[in-house]
Amino acid sequence: MASSPPPTAAKSTNDPPSPSLLKHPYVRPALPFVNGGLSGMTATAVIQPIDMVKVRLQLAGEGARSAPRPSALAITKQIIASGKFLDLYTGLSAGLLRQAVYTTARLGFFDTFSVTLKTRADAAGRKVTFAERALAGLTAGGLAAMIGNPADLALIRMQSDGLKPKESRANYRSVIDALSRISKAEGITALWAGALPTVVRAMALNFGQLTFFAESKSQLQAHTSLSAQNRTFAASAIAGFFASFLSLPFDFIKTRLQKQQKDPKTGQLPYKGVLDCAKKVVRDEGWLRFYRGFGTYYVRIAPHALVASHPPHSAPIKLTYLTRTALT
Repeated sequence: MASSPPPTAAKSTNDPPSPSLLKHPYVRPALPFVNGGLSGMTATAVIQPIDMVKVRLQLAGEGARSAPRPSALAITKQIIASGKFLDLYTGLSAGLLRQAVYTTARLGFFDTFSVTLKTRADAAGRKVTFAERALAGLTAGGLAAMIGNPADLALIRMQSDGLKPKESRANYRSVIDALSRISKAEGITALWAGALPTVVRAMALNFGQLTFFAESKSQLQAHTSLSAQNRTFAASAIAGFFASFLSLPFDFIKTRLQKQQKDPKTGQLPYKGVLDCAKKVVRDEGWLRFYRGFGTYYVRIAPHALVASHPPHSAPIKLTYLTRTALT
């Protein structure tokens, strides 16, 4: 009597997806986009309170050179004292939506461009240049910023709402509520207010964050004996500094333009556009105002440079590992 073959072990439901599935021609190109979105949302959940403080710093003393200049700590205490600790997470739904859209597109486009550049460089027997990485970062950031501007605007409106008198507050319930009410009251095009500085900011941010991260890590590997983990942290710190320095002035103008609303009496906006905003800030508040809160902004950007550029292996289904496996 022939012996029956040994029973096949049941496949664990916790096993990661098969590498063959990840290499599927339709799945493989989508992995960088999914990975980027999840890593960006993770970073947002971590730094949302810092972002809230950063926005309040940029809006404090608007239009007055001699206005009080509260510190980040003072603003944090003020927010908590006037409401509750969770007020620091105001606009979290908008922040998550923004990352789901913006970072998904940004890292996805950057990875796609990088793969194309590497393929061409390998075919030519050379390495991808710094200029090519920079162009990929700038293009990816600009495209993603246009797509994510409505969510970005909703985030600023929700975070700045608490600065108004109670009777004038919109009290948005969620990002969907904010987007709906803004488009109905001001028109659908209002969702792209501040789009130009948003795009320029994103391009500057990506130039510093993605380009300098890759370049710094490459240089540290070639010229130091740091471990892989320490190289990642060091490259993230360097990338975060350049990203902050290059993008903060545009982030400042973006915040001012996206927060502004028409005066109920005159029907006029405080700023006519990017140049008018910059001119009035320099005239009324001084040019150093653009870099007000640099430390807070850097603390906000650095975790994104680390988490978004090098997502944790402990992320759901170890997506980073799966992405690298699929693209190897």
